[in-house]
Amino acid sequence: MQGILGTPQKSANSLYSSGPIFAVAPMLDWTDRNCRLFHRQLSARALLYTEMVTTAAIRFGDRERLLGFYPEEHPVALQLGGSDPAELAFAAKVGEDWGYDEINLNVGCPSDRVQSGRFGACLMLEPALVADCVAAMRDAVGVPVTVKCRIGVDEQDPEEALDRLADAVIAAGVSALWVHARKAWLKGLSPKENRDIPPLDYDRVRRLKARYPDVFIGINGGIADLNSALDLLKTLDGVMLGRAAYQEPALLGSVDRLIYGEACEDADPFVVVERMRPHIAAYLSSGGRLSAFTRHMLGLFHKVPGARAWRRIMTEGGVREGAGLEVIDAALDALLSRRAA
Repeated sequence: MQGILGTPQKSANSLYSSGPIFAVAPMLDWTDRNCRLFHRQLSARALLYTEMVTTAAIRFGDRERLLGFYPEEHPVALQLGGSDPAELAFAAKVGEDWGYDEINLNVGCPSDRVQSGRFGACLMLEPALVADCVAAMRDAVGVPVTVKCRIGVDEQDPEEALDRLADAVIAAGVSALWVHARKAWLKGLSPKENRDIPPLDYDRVRRLKARYPDVFIGINGGIADLNSALDLLKTLDGVMLGRAAYQEPALLGSVDRLIYGEACEDADPFVVVERMRPHIAAYLSSGGRLSAFTRHMLGLFHKVPGARAWRRIMTEGGVREGAGLEVIDAALDALLSRRAA
């Protein structure tokens, strides 16, 4: 269960100076270290993000639990939640010292808990404060400092709101801007509804890129497959997939070839399972529970005959006390039996 203290590997902006980027979005309760390690077996090149970690948690919490990661995860970015420039600078420096390749500021999460802490999407209303936060973080670290935002909140005009935020953080030296191409409604919609109900507006993000041709602008929101990602990369610098990558992780197996142009074969899901075995075994031997990994692997065989049996056995068996690799063996046997039928 021991996390790994990495070492800084990137100079500022180097992540964002050599072609397109494919990223897996930060997702609360989903993109923990075990999920990221699993995703790394599918793509060597995808940029991975942590769940959002608040500045208060980093100041007062268990940093090993919050920040520890496996060395194989690189490149991996730490997403922070906060709105106090000094506290964000402190947390960013801690993150850099732990070995993260990028520090990202959350200006997009619409949950009530986040709003009550004056961070997340409500910061779209305070672009000058966000700029102060970015400047303080930039002064504190040498790795890229980035922002993930929405196109606006509530009754804001997305044309004005996104431009105001972009102008402020670009002037403050942000390395990249990742834009979730939807408004966030702070009142009236739940966080889940905010991921689906506000309409997507990819053209708004394209207009921002046209306005700032020399700044890295990436897009997030509703991107369901790699063909859609490739289409967006014709006019934008990066694509970030969230739920699609989590629920159908096998698509990550084509990222290195299709997005990065690597001369490689797509990752085979069966080979990925074999790659995961030693990591899972080490985790179990240190007292961890099998479900900490299996819950992230349920969608690996999405649309493959036998996928339902795989999910059922992994779900039911993974939570049993003392469950081990025999659960994965049973799930694979059921899957292969169904394929052979």
